[in-house]
Amino acid sequence: MGLIKSKWGWVCVWVAMVNLMTAQVSEATGGYGLWLDYRQVARPELLEHYRESLGSVWMPANRATIGVGRKELLAGLDALLGGGVQEVMDPDKAALLVARWDELPPGITEQTSWEPIGPEGFLIKEIKTDTGSRTVLTATEDIGILYGVFRLLRELQTNRELDGLHIADFPRIALRMLNHWDNLDRTVERGYAGFSIWNWHTLPGYIDPRYRDYARANASIGINGTVLTNVNANAQALTPAFLKKVQALADLFRPYGIKVYLTARFSAPMELGGLDTADPLDPRVEAWWQGKAREIYGLIPDFGGLLVKANSEGQPGPQNYGRTHLEGANMLARALEPFGGLVIWRAFVYSEADPTDRAKQAFTEFVPFNGEFHPNVRLQVKNGPIDFQPREPIHPLFGAMPDTPMLVEFQITKEYLGFATHLAYLPKLFEEALDTNTHWGQGLTLGAIAEGAPTGKRAGGLAGVSNIGTDLNWTGHPFGQADWYGFGRLAWNPSLSSRDIGEEWVRMTIGNDPQVLGPLLEIMLRSREAVVHYMMPLGLHHLFDTGHHYGPGPWVSDLSRPEWNPVYYHQADSLSIGFDRTATGSNALSQYAPGFARTYSDPETCPEEYLLWFHHLPWDFRMPSGHTLWEALGLKYQEGVDAVRGMLRTWEGLEGSLPKGLYQDVGMRLQIQLKEAIWWKDACMAYFQSHSRLPYPEGMEPPLHSLDYYMSLEFPNAPGIRPRWD
Repeated sequence: MGLIKSKWGWVCVWVAMVNLMTAQVSEATGGYGLWLDYRQVARPELLEHYRESLGSVWMPANRATIGVGRKELLAGLDALLGGGVQEVMDPDKAALLVARWDELPPGITEQTSWEPIGPEGFLIKEIKTDTGSRTVLTATEDIGILYGVFRLLRELQTNRELDGLHIADFPRIALRMLNHWDNLDRTVERGYAGFSIWNWHTLPGYIDPRYRDYARANASIGINGTVLTNVNANAQALTPAFLKKVQALADLFRPYGIKVYLTARFSAPMELGGLDTADPLDPRVEAWWQGKAREIYGLIPDFGGLLVKANSEGQPGPQNYGRTHLEGANMLARALEPFGGLVIWRAFVYSEADPTDRAKQAFTEFVPFNGEFHPNVRLQVKNGPIDFQPREPIHPLFGAMPDTPMLVEFQITKEYLGFATHLAYLPKLFEEALDTNTHWGQGLTLGAIAEGAPTGKRAGGLAGVSNIGTDLNWTGHPFGQADWYGFGRLAWNPSLSSRDIGEEWVRMTIGNDPQVLGPLLEIMLRSREAVVHYMMPLGLHHLFDTGHHYGPGPWVSDLSRPEWNPVYYHQADSLSIGFDRTATGSNALSQYAPGFARTYSDPETCPEEYLLWFHHLPWDFRMPSGHTLWEALGLKYQEGVDAVRGMLRTWEGLEGSLPKGLYQDVGMRLQIQLKEAIWWKDACMAYFQSHSRLPYPEGMEPPLHSLDYYMSLEFPNAPGIRPRWD
């Protein structure tokens, strides 16, 4: 470790040793350390350069967030540089100076040109002095210092050159939030990585070390909010005893820049307060929520706010009393407004009493209220209009409510992408959505909406449904970590590319060997498209089996609500297939901007990947490839299967170049993925052939079994089944 000459010395030695041991344990047990396992830099010339540039650190303050940053920086540097890192008391003797800008020595501030980076941003810059080059990491606020520490360590982990270093960075999106669908009994709805990490039984007395590791991982990618409980809410989360447990987590997360949020069950005034109504216009109801807000903020002064799912899939809401979403959201907003809290109101609504296209209902219910929500209300909108399908067009609400701040909601857990057995690199999906032009305004994208446009305020956000659980590697599938990591990076900057994010993650978690990096990126970047092709190509959607959403069920037609049945979405018959959302059908395209609608309304100009989402077409419709629609459908299913075969071959070619445990783990999962990709192709094409009565296209492997066989399969123990809600 070398001689440490400061009052923090022995603490830093201890932290470095703990981190080193954690990294060793993590490698042996399957990735607990995520992307924060700091392994010694392997390239000798780069290691020597890093030691000269960063081997001595001056970091004067020791406030809570700075203390977290100090431990991270010194432990990380010590592991990456192989020991010998010193913290010095004299800034003139430091190679690396880390402090808020107002705490830097005057001689340094004069040489550090300031840039507009905001309260969460940071500046890392190499400067020249009489004694040689020095590196400065500075910010206006403590949280910026912490984010800058993680960024500097990332530069080393990914083997970046430091000569001429100049990084001025800040988050483009204000609210960067995880949504946990965790129930109070520790089950996780649509969770595939074990149970909930929140042990409510032992809180607040016992603080699991994993909570701190969770906060550290999220801070490293800039996540600044976490919703601890399921959107299918339980009113018990707002009881005094439970709020003391939440307070313990809030206190732990605060130095990491993370605010806690809870989900609110709209009927809580009845279930907890003894009222006979939850009508948002009843003064007693509003008074109850105001009292609850005072109670919460008395315990947690920086409580983020409440996330609400109302009048959707059985959850109570203002429509139970003949009121609107606007009236319900604004009532809660008034209760939280004095404390600076947010009401995040989910736009995922559809009613069994509304016979119109499910994809249209949210637009109908919310657009009339554009600009009328209280300033502390945020509308949270899923990226697509149905429900986190492998591919969806953008939700029509984006851009249609220019005076209403919105959060773009993604699903990081793979409810509809093969659970934690299939490799599907989700930053490709996130990037595709965020880059999509809504055709409202001047090329308004979903990324711009998340940044706060077109409201003119930095009031947007990005929300991700968490894939985190108690599995040793946090996410079930080892590559599920890349989805969590990638979500955070895109929440920080929605203009980043999924390729660059993937390269960062591979370098930080697996290594910098180009012979390994290239093949792994190839697998990751083609994986999500492979899943789309073998599940729902050409714009097909919601073909999943009932309840658990595990495997294909395009034949399901007996559920109580029409829009829960796959046949509602594909509408296959002997002549044709697809959902007509043009003017001759549901006319859902009328909810989009005119430029968007024009392109998608004509099957000749509609992008192939959304063809059957917007059009009902005959089986012999001629595709641009020259194939009929039937032929193209079968060949796309086959393309998905072949892509997984290619991923598996590439993975097998890396044997001996990867840690044995990782190689075996992912290899087994890829074998399962291939088997299930074939199952998807065979079951869906067998079913669709029962309608088309056409021979399977040349080039497509015929199904291995009969349609009756696939329809007979049952999976009563599939994970992630939604519990019944009263």
